[in-house]
Amino acid sequence: MKDVLDEIVAWKRIEVAQQKEAVPARDLYQEVEQMMAADNYSKLSMRGSLAASASGIIAEFKRKSPSKGWIKEEGRPDIIPASYAANGASALSILTDEKYFGGCMQFVEIARPTVSIPILRKEFIVDEYQVFQARQIQANAILLIAACLSKDEVKNLTRLAHELKLEVLLELHNERELDYCDLDADMVGINNRDLGCFVTDVQHSFDMIGRLPADVLKVSESGIGNPAVVRDLRMAGYRGFLMGEHFMKSADPGAELKKFVEQI
Repeated sequence: MKDVLDEIVAWKRIEVAQQKEAVPARDLYQEVEQMMAADNYSKLSMRGSLAASASGIIAEFKRKSPSKGWIKEEGRPDIIPASYAANGASALSILTDEKYFGGCMQFVEIARPTVSIPILRKEFIVDEYQVFQARQIQANAILLIAACLSKDEVKNLTRLAHELKLEVLLELHNERELDYCDLDADMVGINNRDLGCFVTDVQHSFDMIGRLPADVLKVSESGIGNPAVVRDLRMAGYRGFLMGEHFMKSADPGAELKKFVEQI
């Protein structure tokens, strides 16, 4: 099967080049520097929120996926993230990729004033320009995917993120990527979905937990749809649980989240 991750990353490099033509890097960087100087950004910590939470749910605003197509095309960023926050989410994940996931950066900007919990910019980040974008749109954390970045790239992007007061969720997929754990990420996530073929198996998180550093905050991502599984993952050592499709496919994602959290 064609490796979907390679396809997405190839497109992302083209997309970023187009964005730089529309808004030159120097202009974006200057705007962010002015924001930082004015202290005009949220200091919410995603790591801290997950560590202090009894549920650890990172509720994802995800309207579409490459494997399922549209999940909730009519989903509104001014309603669903706020409903998540009101119904027990510890943090939010908002997809900003348009072509494959039906998202956009404006979704974070729209959601930000409606919630008081951390927001993760869920994106395929391949360039420092996207890290500055994350600060511009008032995200609190970014996702870095080991499968599409070298160790040096993760190290440099993490350092930049921290300079911009952003936290980093580093996503791993297999044991070959375990040496990325020493690159100062704030959280390490295990993606239960194979990004080559999109097959999902939560057992992957259980298999990987013993290989992760004891002191890192651990997140299990994708394929979670049962409160009992979250309880088992918490007992194993995870403190964050990134869930989107389970909630987004329901008629009322916020109400579905509330019911889920009550059962954990």
